[in-house]
Amino acid sequence: MSGGYPRDGVVLAVDGGGSKTDAVALDLAGNVLASARAATSSPHIIGVDATIALIDGLANEIVEQTGGRPIVQSNIYLSGLDLPAEVEAFSRSISAFPWASGATGRPAIVENDLFALLRAGTNEADAVAVVCGTGINCVGVRADGAVVRYASLGMISGDWGGGWHLGEKALWHAARAVDGRGPATSLVEAVPETFGLADVQAVIEAMHFGRLPNAELSALSPVVFRAAREGDAIAGRLVDRQAEEIVVFAEATLRKLGLLDRPTPLVLGGGVIGARDERLLSGIERGLAARAPRAHIELVTAAPILGAGLLALEAVGAGREALETARAGLSSRQASVSVSG
Repeated sequence: MSGGYPRDGVVLAVDGGGSKTDAVALDLAGNVLASARAATSSPHIIGVDATIALIDGLANEIVEQTGGRPIVQSNIYLSGLDLPAEVEAFSRSISAFPWASGATGRPAIVENDLFALLRAGTNEADAVAVVCGTGINCVGVRADGAVVRYASLGMISGDWGGGWHLGEKALWHAARAVDGRGPATSLVEAVPETFGLADVQAVIEAMHFGRLPNAELSALSPVVFRAAREGDAIAGRLVDRQAEEIVVFAEATLRKLGLLDRPTPLVLGGGVIGARDERLLSGIERGLAARAPRAHIELVTAAPILGAGLLALEAVGAGREALETARAGLSSRQASVSVSG
């Protein structure tokens, strides 16, 4: 592939989720030349300025690793870029960085990280993706260019679930069990054990006084799934509700796109789903069978940087051989299976 690009040109791909951010450089034949990883880059978690600084740092690290080879395309997919205004503002903010337009002067492609997950799971023109990691979100695309997306701002935008929210609910139920407002649950013991504290009250006070960051609630998500497997009724209901929410997201998106009556891939990814909890996955399968029976699950086990890399190569016209090489090289980079991310 030439396309007028420098022979030693590379594409830069970035995927940032709620717990980590991956960056890679690939040559135009699809070979992985460099990689770097950092913590979350979500502007909802660390703020826009910190996100820009983190991405700039990763990009410069990649440039250094490749020996300064010219970047011909940059594709960046980040959790927290949920609204079109957020995507546009971020694109403007990075436009002055040399790596963002690189050797070609083409502006970087910036989008929500769901698009990278979607491409990692399928190349079908009609498709839906649901991510359930630290948070939960969904996107759907149709062959004619129609796109369905959501604000994904938590409870204020109608969302339920994800690792952080499951952790919040675990603490809520544990607190009510302790003071008698709710039923007994093994979460009373499991929640403080997770943080190395004496009891639920100690957890509440640590969070209230800022000794325990609110973001640490996502660490309780694995506790919920473990308690459910051990027979805790409260935890079991939380897992079932999470499965229902994933199905509801998928069904609503398929309906909006007019795809409920067509065989359509439903790409699932993110740490909560990637942990492959049997109760969660079977609940999703039963829900889809009842509400969206033509949808078929594509469970992404590779890190979504795979999708980001494929999209970056496709943006410069890479052919099948280059895409297959990239898929082989990037698929070995496993997605996190921690249900906190």
